[in-house]
Amino acid sequence: MIKGGLKYYILFENYEQGLALHDVLDSDDIPNRIAPAPRAIQGELSCGMSLLIEPAHIEQVRLSIEKHQAEYYTIVPLEGQVKPKRDKYC
Repeated sequence: MIKGGLKYYILFENYEQGLALHDVLDSDDIPNRIAPAPRAIQGELSCGMSLLIEPAHIEQVRLSIEKHQAEYYTIVPLEGQVKPKRDKYC
């Protein structure tokens, strides 16, 4: 599903925001995946959770966020953060 290349990471101030947006995106049938926030972009946020989004779905995600007034901190595009031999997520 999600490997290499450009991906979008949605970051949150707390995991409740992340789980709420995950539920919203699921209810709108928008593919998303819970993943650790990459250290390169986590910064001062204490929440280590992010949602991983494929580029093909980012506009749907933005519309869903606006429609549901979902909370999030920021959306960051990054290249190649998932390394198939190292990163294993549920």
